[in-house]
Amino acid sequence: MTPSALLALDAGALSRRIAAREVSCRELMRATLDRIHALNPVHNAIVSLRSEEDLLAQADLRDTALVRGEATGWMHGFPLAVKDLSDAQGLPTTQGSRTTAGRIASGDALFVQRMKKAGGIVIGKTNTPEFGLGSHTFNEVFGTTRNAWDPARSAGGSSGGAAVALALGMLPVADGSDFGGSLRNPAAFNNVVGFRPSRGRVPAVPAEDAFFAQLGTEGPMARTTMDAARLLCTMAGWDERAPLSLADPLPEPGSLELAGPPRGQRIGWLGSLWSDLPLEPGIATLCEQALRRLQEAGHVVEPCTLDVPRDVNWNAWLVLRQMLTGGKLRATYAQPELRALMKPEAVWEVEQGLQLTAAQLYQASAQRTEVYHALRRLFERFDVLAAPSAQVFPFAADERWPRAIAGVSMDTYHRWMEIVTPFTLAGLPVASVPVGFGDGGLPMGMQLAGPPRGDLRVLALAHAFEAIAPWNVRQPPPLAGPA
Repeated sequence: MTPSALLALDAGALSRRIAAREVSCRELMRATLDRIHALNPVHNAIVSLRSEEDLLAQADLRDTALVRGEATGWMHGFPLAVKDLSDAQGLPTTQGSRTTAGRIASGDALFVQRMKKAGGIVIGKTNTPEFGLGSHTFNEVFGTTRNAWDPARSAGGSSGGAAVALALGMLPVADGSDFGGSLRNPAAFNNVVGFRPSRGRVPAVPAEDAFFAQLGTEGPMARTTMDAARLLCTMAGWDERAPLSLADPLPEPGSLELAGPPRGQRIGWLGSLWSDLPLEPGIATLCEQALRRLQEAGHVVEPCTLDVPRDVNWNAWLVLRQMLTGGKLRATYAQPELRALMKPEAVWEVEQGLQLTAAQLYQASAQRTEVYHALRRLFERFDVLAAPSAQVFPFAADERWPRAIAGVSMDTYHRWMEIVTPFTLAGLPVASVPVGFGDGGLPMGMQLAGPPRGDLRVLALAHAFEAIAPWNVRQPPPLAGPA
């Protein structure tokens, strides 16, 4: 098998080939490193890469274990790169910030432990915006991650490095995290699948704010929905150190089979969620074409509206984000020499958070509850809800963030991601699935959201859509010719 064919395999097929010893872990690692050396200098998706000698030695150990009949798990020998907001032992966790660039992790985050237990080899990290703030991956430690389809364009974020690495075949699967669409927006921008799990599905350990950290979550990214489901099953599961984590089990990753294509699902099309929420031309059209494909397959699609005012949703998200982000970064901000190294958007979050009152926080919590119940009522009529994954196509990589959409000015650095925020507030499972390409040849995705704990329902519909509209098989220009 050629290196290009090997790296093009979905993770399930790759796992089976390795287990059958049709492909060696060394072959996979060699092909992966060669792909990274060839494409990463342009796209800058992988950072803090371990030495080639060390990685090949680890791959050899996995091959030796296979000879002895000792497969570690379904990810045996998989090269993995951890998003640079989470700890991987022995590697720096920079968070894309000069304030933390010298910190080396002494242990692994819980989900990293679980991926290693399944057989993965951590080769490095994936790039992220500073502190994960903003859906555009650039920072002053490693620079800008560039879109897999056009390096002049944004990769999205904050899991931008992960999305680009997947799209370019540098990784078979990848972890990411999502607060303001960070698993959904970069997936849409790079024509891959991103899945934000139900709140508590993937526990965050360690977490100093275990009782408040309810809006951000780790989750899987992949080139196929089934691969995202496999990785979700590895990352998920109760841990007593995460008191809000979910205890209900998911199938084992090696035996996961979505029970055939779902029939006659009722899909609510939210469009832009609110009539005055701006979308770049062409995005709604792609999503509506995708929904017509689902209708042709026997599903029922109806337009619907989110019965909660836009300003109520935005205030809840803005205030709770300022509380959580400002609280996390307050100690760094309090040191003038470190504050001077923080990007302006991070300083703004802290300073806004310092002005919040208890009454404002209570109001934001009540408004969040209002958003949750508005979505809950929709699930009395629909099985799944649909909306675009982003309000813009990938924008110029040298922009900090889009200043306007369809002539409407954005009043904050993250207002252009507003379309993802209700699902975050409600803690719903949401998949971003590829729905095609705009007139400029750049990809876009659609959010499919399910009710709380309806993760497998969402993944089943996403998998069914992928079968009838396989946009995910299209390869970006660097892979379209000889690799």
